Amino acid sequence: MNNGKFEPKIIGFFCKWCTSAAADLAGTSRKKYPANLIPIRFFCSSRIDPQHVLHAFENGADGVLIGGCHFGDCHYQDGNYKTARRIALLHNLLEEMGIDKRRLRLEWISAAEGEKFTRVVKEFTEEIRKLGPIKGNGA
Repeated sequence: MNNGKFEPKIIGFFCKWCTSAAADLAGTSRKKYPANLIPIRFFCSSRIDPQHVLHAFENGADGVLIGGCHFGDCHYQDGNYKTARRIALLHNLLEEMGIDKRRLRLEWISAAEGEKFTRVVKEFTEEIRKLGPIKGNGA
């Protein structure tokens, strides 16, 4: 129950090998984080097409969190480097579309960093809560 308080909807696109495993670790370790996150697993963060992010925003997401492996740890060698470049372009595109680029966050979270996963989700949820609902989402 939100008592009229804005509760952001956050879509999380996570690499299977690192960030998604960190989410599992956070869960099995009984770490608590906001329930605003809807996680979607990809084999690699580089498989997240910009259209996936735009589709999320078009369909009601107030924020999008992308998680991948640290540099040098990518299961597919250099997928995270591609992701980093793609996110920089997406930040520019979002600003051109009038969407605050803080609504899209990229984090490198390894499978062993359940605590970091929890902290990042809490921080991002709070940041999006402060930004308020995205315009045009019917909120």
